[in-house]
Amino acid sequence: MQKTILAIALAAGVVTPALAEDPPAGPASPAGPHTFTANVGGVSDYLFRGISQTQGRPALQAGADYSHASGLYAGFWASNVKWTSLPAFTAKPDNHVETDFYGGYKGSLGDFGYDVGLIRYYYPGSLDRSTPGVVTPDTTEVYVGGSWKFVSLKYSQTVSDYMVAWVSPSASGKTQGSNYTDLTVTYPLNEKTNLIGHVGRQNIKNRSTASYTDWKLGATYDFGLAVVGLSYSDTNANTCGDAVPDYCWDGRDVAKGRAVLSISKTF
Repeated sequence: MQKTILAIALAAGVVTPALAEDPPAGPASPAGPHTFTANVGGVSDYLFRGISQTQGRPALQAGADYSHASGLYAGFWASNVKWTSLPAFTAKPDNHVETDFYGGYKGSLGDFGYDVGLIRYYYPGSLDRSTPGVVTPDTTEVYVGGSWKFVSLKYSQTVSDYMVAWVSPSASGKTQGSNYTDLTVTYPLNEKTNLIGHVGRQNIKNRSTASYTDWKLGATYDFGLAVVGLSYSDTNANTCGDAVPDYCWDGRDVAKGRAVLSISKTF
């Protein structure tokens, strides 16, 4: 999740909040062990684990990454969001930004790859964290992932007190220990086209009604100037009309199936 005001506009929704889900570590440059990259892009709808962070609206996104030949990497990513600006969530509804900071280590053994790291989702702005009953959305996760050719499996677990402001009915209210399992297949049809299939499971600790499964099918095409993607995502999360409408935010169904168009450029 994130936002930096450098990006490209468009209109429809696309594949994924890529960096937030899978922080990259590029190969070492021939000139030395250090690699720096930047990325900008836009999506018709910013989906994080199948849930719309912009309530069906477009988002502009950008980030920067550093990687070392040893396998160490670090990066930053940002996007505009909508849900943290809802009046029920914050006293001053003018926070529209998510920023992600992450770092880790990745490597490979033949066709097998591995990745371990930590990511912090931070929402700057006027969120009133001092008001009783207002829980910070800021979240820290640790993750471990493995891959084989075009198949990857990743597990992320919340180590902060709360998972993006979810609270439990228990006395402590904490949702620490929430976790997400991500299975993704990225199959290359050719040098420019990739087919993408994904299924994930989000478990919210101590709040089972907010747990759900999401899935996605899509494709990307590299035009050289930019990479364009089109996908369709859906979930089985509780939404508007359900007995416990956890994902009915401000009267909007943020977990329903939707197509997403994206465009991105890496420098």
